[in-house]
Amino acid sequence: MNTGNSKEKQISKAVIKRLPRYRRYLGELHKKGIEKISSKDLSQLIGYTASQIRQDLNNFGGFGQQGYGYSVKYLYDEIGAILGLDKQYKIVIVGYGRLGQAMANYIKKNEGNFHISGIFDVKQIIRDVEFENAQVLTCANLSTFIRDENIDIAVITVPAEKAQLVAETAVDAGVKAIWNFTTVDLELPEDVVVENVHLSDSLHALAYYMQDM
Repeated sequence: MNTGNSKEKQISKAVIKRLPRYRRYLGELHKKGIEKISSKDLSQLIGYTASQIRQDLNNFGGFGQQGYGYSVKYLYDEIGAILGLDKQYKIVIVGYGRLGQAMANYIKKNEGNFHISGIFDVKQIIRDVEFENAQVLTCANLSTFIRDENIDIAVITVPAEKAQLVAETAVDAGVKAIWNFTTVDLELPEDVVVENVHLSDSLHALAYYMQDM
């Protein structure tokens, strides 16, 4: 993989946020049997300028050839490797209400590199849930389970008032990444990766753009 010195230099968060979008579109092109594409044609599909696409990819060494464009499958695979999708990750989901159930089903159906090892909730009824090979336990077992199973990522969908405690418990047990679906901005050590998904932010932005319609 030709990533140049991307590990040594800081890549902006905006660039990283765009990479999954590139990969998603490339995946659809590959399914349609398209073997190559220019930055211009890719820009028309994605909505970013051709210059922006080239600039983003050049952060990792660039992957196109003058007069040829990009190999769709090769670029798809390379972006996946840049994002770490050539590896496998073990996940726990903490909070198994409707949102937790929705995320578990989404991961199961769409994200083959991410494996749900455990599902946790405060309710005893959670013991009646069956979800493939995942163990289903109450939150009292969370810390021990994370340590024993070497869990990489915790998905948090608990009520806001429980979010910080759950996150701290997961991190203390060894988790290095949190996918946070609560309304709380978590305060955690700098070496812990946190991706906050505030669903209301997206909905409120949508309302803004509708005002002049």
